[in-house]
Amino acid sequence: MQNEMITTPIGRAAASDAPLLRRLRKRPRIGEALIRGFLFFCGAVSILTTLGIVFELGKESLLFFQMPKVTLLGFLTGTEWQPTVGKFGVLPLVSATLMTTFIAMLVSLPLGLGAAIYLSEYASPRARATLKPILEVLAGVPTVVYGYFALTTMTPILRAVFGEGRVNIYNTASAGLVMGIMILPLVCSMSEDALNAVPRSLREAAYGLGATRLETAVQVVVPAALSGIIAAFILGISRAVGETMIVAIAAGSGPNFTFNPFDAAETMTGYIARISGGDVAYDTPDYNSIFAIGLLLFGATLALNILSRRLAARFREVYE
Repeated sequence: MQNEMITTPIGRAAASDAPLLRRLRKRPRIGEALIRGFLFFCGAVSILTTLGIVFELGKESLLFFQMPKVTLLGFLTGTEWQPTVGKFGVLPLVSATLMTTFIAMLVSLPLGLGAAIYLSEYASPRARATLKPILEVLAGVPTVVYGYFALTTMTPILRAVFGEGRVNIYNTASAGLVMGIMILPLVCSMSEDALNAVPRSLREAAYGLGATRLETAVQVVVPAALSGIIAAFILGISRAVGETMIVAIAAGSGPNFTFNPFDAAETMTGYIARISGGDVAYDTPDYNSIFAIGLLLFGATLALNILSRRLAARFREVYE
């Protein structure tokens, strides 16, 4: 009798908790599973697409390096690029690419960082809301328009300033300058995001110590946002290296191993665009060479992205 009096309330409590336990039991969530599967599918497609591009570039590049007179050392160190006559030195294309990229960075880096500092530290909310969309409009202009702007506007300006005898109609200087204008919104937007991420307390501490707004921006805010600024710079360089239409229109259409920015020279992307748009037969040196150059461009861009991540992690500062 005593045992019945003890066990009966417990049994009743367990019976009353049964609906609660059933509600707490793990139930399949079909909608969440579908969303998770879709997100995994998107990531897998991105990875597989990249692997497919690398596979195709590698397969076609192997055909190029199996051709007579083509060696990897000669390809990377030769100073003459004429595949039709057996000269496979890629340095003329690389030098033109580096030259246009360097000129573009001379334009976009200081102007982009200066604009980011102004929008972050000096501009009023109303001015920022007005100026930033106007600046970002430059990112929406088609690159072919930039190319013809470089050819029809920037080149005549350079010829008027430095002389028509020194500046060719097609030159890497005009292409690099206009490319810097194109990259400017990217550098400015990413740098401004990095500057805005710096805590307000650092600025107030600098003001409390008597620093001016310029001293605070240059000596406190910019060093604190250095990792994001470096990432913006390197991504801008990657964008300049891979640009095609501006250099294809304004820089020239013939390989030229020169470091004179006023001479015509063809970049790697310009050469790929020219050969791809021409009537070139399959399995010829010209055709197969575009895949080897594309693989070289892919490797350069990959190296820049890895460097960007390493530098961003090296200079990143965490605030509480």
